[in-house]
Formats: sequence, C-alpha cells, structure tokens
Amino acid sequence: MTALKNAVVLVTGGSRGIGKALVEELYTRGAGKVYATARDPRTVTHPDAVPLALEVTDPASVAAAAEQAQDVTVLINNAGNSVGGSFLDTPVEDVRREFDINFYGPLLVTRAFAPIIERNGGGHILNVHSVLSWLGSAGSYSASKAALWQQTNSLRLELRPRGIAVTGLHVGYVDTDLTTRIDAPKSDPRTVAALALDGVEAGAHEVLADDVSRQVKAGLSGELAALYPQLAQ
Repeated sequence: MTALKNAVVLVTGGSRGIGKALVEELYTRGAGKVYATARDPRTVTHPDAVPLALEVTDPASVAAAAEQAQDVTVLINNAGNSVGGSFLDTPVEDVRREFDINFYGPLLVTRAFAPIIERNGGGHILNVHSVLSWLGSAGSYSASKAALWQQTNSLRLELRPRGIAVTGLHVGYVDTDLTTRIDAPKSDPRTVAALALDGVEAGAHEVLADDVSRQVKAGLSGELAALYPQLAQ
C-alpha cells in the first residue's frame, strides 16, 4: 500500500487530459509535491504543480528531468499518443513513433526514476494503459499498449524486491481533447484519476476503470469471436 498524502509524485503528460486530472486529484489527496511534465512546461496550469520539461522519447530530456526531481517517490507514466492508423496503411515511421512514445518512453522514464524511488525508501509506479491493450481493433496503438501492458507485468516482478509496487490502469474512451471526434460513451477523466489513485493507495496490481475494461478483461479467456464479433460472421 502506498500513501499519497505528503508523497512526491511525477506525472508525465501532466498538462491535459487524464494527466491533468491526476495532478488535481493528487493535490486533493494531500500530495506534498507534484511534478507535472510536458514538452512545453508553460502548458501546465495547476497553480501548485511544479512544471517540468520532458520529452519521454529523448534520453537526454529524461535524464535532465530525473536530475531535477530527485525527491520523487511515486511515478505516473501517463504520456501517450495515437496515430489512429492501421497496420497496412500507416507509414512505418509513424508506427515506430507510436512505440517510441507509448512503450519506450515509459521504459526510459522508469529506468531513470526507479533508482530515485528506491533511494527515497521505495514507492509506486502507475502505468496508464488502455482497454486496447487487450483489443487489436486500433492497429499499432493497440500493439503499443499491449507491449506496455507486458512491460508493466515484467517490471512489477523486477521492482518488487526493490520496494517499488507497480499498478496498471486500463480504461476505454475518456472525455479529453484526444477523443473529441469519437462518438461513443466516455469516462470523466476526474473519475478515472480517482479510481487510479484509489488503486495505487490500495496496492492494486491493476485498475479497471470502466465497464468496457472489466468486460474485455473477463473475456480474454474465451473464444476470439466473443471479443471480435466480425470473426463470427
């Protein structure tokens, strides 16, 4: 279990969407300091947050952020991206970019901050996945999030002896600027943030933040046609 009251937390992608909601919820729960990262730290608007420049795909940027945030005890890997394309049509360089942001980015940040968290007495890492970690309906985005899911599963085992717990967050569409063009039910980012941090404080391995994530997770052991109705046609 991880206490967030007085904790020092770093949130990647902390200027908008789920990341912004996480920053707000952390301060509501009494966090001592929250570093909110963004490519342009001027986009961080929370009055109490510590803006921090970070490009998760750039090792030099990650190292610089880690040097400035030596007091972190909780890391939230939230930054992500979607090119919205299929495997057959999306330029390969765009697929690589998606993996750079969604898979290698969290890995670089975790490698930089795990020793800091351990040195500060242990703590927690929260990785923001997606229900599409378990559904291949979004091409390369699904693949990159599936890879992140397995990264989280492996890191959970590797970091446990070092006093660092790892939680994975799965959620469907969330009402942010990234989903404005999508006509489908969406979760409130504030609700998702609260559920995610409940999971961190409870020491949960995974947080399933909406009905669709719970339904898809439950269906993973069944026939593929149950997850992909078009296969049954």
